[in-house]
Amino acid sequence: MRAEELKQKLIAKAKEIGIDKIGFTTADPFIELRERLIEQQEKGYHSGFEEPDIEKRVNPERSLPEAKTIIAIALAYPSKLKNPPRSETGAYRGIFCRASWGEDYHHVLRDKLAQLEAYLHELVPGVRTQSMVDTGALSDRAVAERAGIGWSGKNTAIITEEFGSWVYLGEMITDVYIPSDEPATDGCGGCNRCVDACPTGALVQPGQLNAKSCIAYLTQTKGFLPDEYRTKIGNRLYGCDTCQTVCPKNRKIHFDHHQEFQPDPEKVKPLLKPLLSMSNREFKEKFGRMSGSWRGKKPIQRNAIIALAHFNDKTAVPDLIDLLHHDPRPVIRGTAAWALGKIGGEEAKKALVQAEQKETDKEVQTEIKKAMGPEKKLVHQ
Repeated sequence: MRAEELKQKLIAKAKEIGIDKIGFTTADPFIELRERLIEQQEKGYHSGFEEPDIEKRVNPERSLPEAKTIIAIALAYPSKLKNPPRSETGAYRGIFCRASWGEDYHHVLRDKLAQLEAYLHELVPGVRTQSMVDTGALSDRAVAERAGIGWSGKNTAIITEEFGSWVYLGEMITDVYIPSDEPATDGCGGCNRCVDACPTGALVQPGQLNAKSCIAYLTQTKGFLPDEYRTKIGNRLYGCDTCQTVCPKNRKIHFDHHQEFQPDPEKVKPLLKPLLSMSNREFKEKFGRMSGSWRGKKPIQRNAIIALAHFNDKTAVPDLIDLLHHDPRPVIRGTAAWALGKIGGEEAKKALVQAEQKETDKEVQTEIKKAMGPEKKLVHQ
């Protein structure tokens, strides 16, 4: 079978199985990416979630010897919540970013890639393939850009002409030659809205992200959040969409044709207080199929505590006191102390005084002392 014929058959198959965009590029090393990744590590901008070996990230042959082609795919996901939960006085809610709406995209894209792999094996018996989604060695964005899926925006997301940046990415390496597509051309121009709108200044310059100060990263960490970021998170439980929602290329963009990505309003905008006492089993039952659950309930509960402080929810004080006195996890106790300091009042002050007398963890002790400081104004006049 001629290479171009093989390519057209794969394009047709991709459309048949519900892949929104497909592109092809060589398996040559990503030379420019290597330099960016080295600089990123030197400056400490990397998150630590990615593959640590830079050579694996830039050289496809490290994942599949004698690789010749990389097939990139993209699936669009919804950007709007059609039926948001009804707002009720005092019933404060958190929010999961759009990339966590519906079923975990890792599973959906892996299934699409598996179907595409099976078809390629039918067409070319003996072909070797290696697929990956997000957690693989290669950079999904670098592959997608070179394969013509979209361009890498100033917010570091891949932006497509059809679906904006509301797309999930995946790729398949193969040892069969398939003609390449042209890389996408930059469409950001002089627009700088994402850089200007970033709540924490994580976009240190157009196209360069300091992951360690990005809210999307911070909400996934399990330890204490640095003080300077706690007030920036707002009611975000997982991820951050700010740099995408302000992007002009995403204006009026909404696609909900993938049933798997349909959001459950009560899951993507859950009530905050019930999260504080949720068991592991309850958490898995409610959120287990979402990508935002991958780090477990601890980061979500910590972020929910911060959100309640953001809303100054005085009705949450008894719940926070219970966490401060009884939760076995220092991060949760300490964050509850911080929240009580932010919300203030006599009840909160009394609980902090009691906790200070019995707390043995040094980090929690520090949080309690900060919460009791004069600048916190625990007793509102």
